[in-house]
Amino acid sequence: MDFGLHSEDELASKVIGMAIDVHTKLRPGLLENAYKQVMARKLQNAGFFIEVEKALPLELDDIRIAMAYKIDILVERKLVLELKSVERLSDLHMAQTLNYLKLGKYKLALLINFNVTRLKFGLQRVINSK
Repeated sequence: MDFGLHSEDELASKVIGMAIDVHTKLRPGLLENAYKQVMARKLQNAGFFIEVEKALPLELDDIRIAMAYKIDILVERKLVLELKSVERLSDLHMAQTLNYLKLGKYKLALLINFNVTRLKFGLQRVINSK
């Protein structure tokens, strides 16, 4: 499948459907890494190009750190997935996701917390407006 021509919103809709399927089958309570590995495999099996733990550099003045951050999953080189399994999403999770968008110059991220009764309660779209 060629998903390269799809917009971020179209990709997000497809990914949300897959995340709901994963959440329905695995339920809450697992570690973040379990959801990340299953999501990565499902995305690959569906034909998406993904990068797991995609490194993001950080630059400040004359300092460059090549692997300062890692995006959980980058889908089709444009949709950031930040996956969590926590009691509740916090402002720090949102700030982290926004930083990934800004550092990587991406437009859209999905911040997904799998540790909820229904996935819609753990799902946030994060938009880089710059």
